[in-house]
Amino acid sequence: MEEWAIATWFSNQHPVMQAFLAGTLGWVTTAIGAAAVFLNKGVNRKFLDASLGFAAGVMIAATIWSLLEPSMQMAESLGLIIWMPATVGFLAGAFTIRIADAYVPHLHLGLPRDAAEGVKTKWRRATLLVMAITLHNIPEGLAVGVLFGAAASGIDPTGTATVAAAIVLAIGISIQNLPEGMAVSLPLRGEGVSKGLSFNYGQLSGLVNPPSAVIGALAVIFIQPLLPYALGFAAGAMIFVVVEELIPTSQRAGNTDIATMGTIIGFCVMMVLDVTLG
Repeated sequence: MEEWAIATWFSNQHPVMQAFLAGTLGWVTTAIGAAAVFLNKGVNRKFLDASLGFAAGVMIAATIWSLLEPSMQMAESLGLIIWMPATVGFLAGAFTIRIADAYVPHLHLGLPRDAAEGVKTKWRRATLLVMAITLHNIPEGLAVGVLFGAAASGIDPTGTATVAAAIVLAIGISIQNLPEGMAVSLPLRGEGVSKGLSFNYGQLSGLVNPPSAVIGALAVIFIQPLLPYALGFAAGAMIFVVVEELIPTSQRAGNTDIATMGTIIGFCVMMVLDVTLG
């Protein structure tokens, strides 16, 4: 499939700039989601849970078609054991986020302040909520950056790591960032925090996207043999976030069926985007 117009424009940019712009898009959509606080003070929990489920579905599909499949195809073309780089990278990514989860203070949506995870701190509830979403956005930014770096490296003989594929991943992740922004700003507004401050906290969680994307791109450009492992790493980090927080949070309020259907729809949306446009 020929690369569409925006992919052609992106291909004329430096890969690090491509990654930065894609990461910035993720931050912008997080801010748009957080801006929902200006429209509504209360939290429609069913809608929020469906949105979080949708985000989980997008991330699961992205790990398969945008990260793990290209990693295995590259390994095969490079004469490596097909499953080894993806598996090693996947485990490394999951364990890395697990360590961060154990030490970085954060609070999952819908839980009381004393249920905060990580090292003990006196940080405010709002800050802890922001840190939880920030932990999500780091692997998302890395995934986007790694794919842009892979497209620029020229060492992918399979042709699966293209600028178009990276753009599709960036779009999919940006879409699922909308509910993540809402997941911070709307609960804070419901607790009486001002609209402006609630929005500010919500958008802050997305600021990590651009630097994470740049780091991912630089890593695979300068250390090219890491490429299939880096794709697996990003996949493992994303799946950890999905299983450890997004899915449990989306079902915590009892909206199990709604959240599950959101996951299924999100998975299908990302799958269609990747197959038809990537």
